[in-house]
Amino acid sequence: MEESLRFYTQVLGMTITEPLQKTPPTKGSVVTLRSKDSHQLLELNHYEEDSPFNSSYINGEDLDHLAFDVQDLEATVRELKRQGVEVVVEPYAIGKKEGWKEAYVKDPNGIWIEFLQRK
Repeated sequence: MEESLRFYTQVLGMTITEPLQKTPPTKGSVVTLRSKDSHQLLELNHYEEDSPFNSSYINGEDLDHLAFDVQDLEATVRELKRQGVEVVVEPYAIGKKEGWKEAYVKDPNGIWIEFLQRK
């Protein structure tokens, strides 16, 4: 959880809207985050090894990826690389006339994150 919190707050600049809380019935913990100028919330959950909710993340199962809009995709990817974030798909154009671009990185748990620059 600490590594994920550091990534989402320090690297992606999200803020904590509901602080880390223990959830004894599930043997876990939860924290809620929000991106600047957004009303969308992201809830991070962590479960202890002996929790019935604990399972290893397998890419492509359950959660596929998260997506964030950005103003300047190339600048965002450059900054993420500077901070040591693994870029798995470099920026590329989507469609012919739309002018949209996207790129993908991995968070500390291997979850793919899409960054999308809309026209």
